[in-house]
Amino acid sequence: MSIVTVVGNPRPGSRTHGVAVRAAEAVARCIGEGEAPEVVDLAALAPLLFAPETAPEVRAALELVAGADVLVVASPTYKATYTGLLKVFLDRLPGGALASAVALPLLVMGDAKHSLAVEVHFRPLLVELGATVPTPGLALLESQIPDLDAVLGPWADRVGPQVIAALGKKAPA
Repeated sequence: MSIVTVVGNPRPGSRTHGVAVRAAEAVARCIGEGEAPEVVDLAALAPLLFAPETAPEVRAALELVAGADVLVVASPTYKATYTGLLKVFLDRLPGGALASAVALPLLVMGDAKHSLAVEVHFRPLLVELGATVPTPGLALLESQIPDLDAVLGPWADRVGPQVIAALGKKAPA
């Protein structure tokens, strides 16, 4: 089983990156997956995403994402939604490209007033691409990052069984 994390922060080494990787690891533990999740850090691909031709690095990242069983898709909250960088990357996927994936949206935000953005803006994007999104997205406040384990542990315990159930529905008969 492949677990892939997509980080939509334009800054390398961002807090969003750290949170996303730890969230993917927590989910992996909960569903009994021992492999470390792979990471697509869009900060590294940003200069290539607006090129008219698809660069080999972007193509490889798109293939990795499209082939994932579980996707943790993370972004900081910019203007009450996910980043344009993440949108540009996901726009390169054809419709239905995530049909074999269970996706978990995660937004890191400075203010709780943006917490609905994960459900109102982010979840529909992943569903539009064909992903199964069996759980509410995670809206994480920046103020919760110092105590991340206290947030991610219960979250993973809650979403893990839903991810397993969604994956089971996709298993061949």
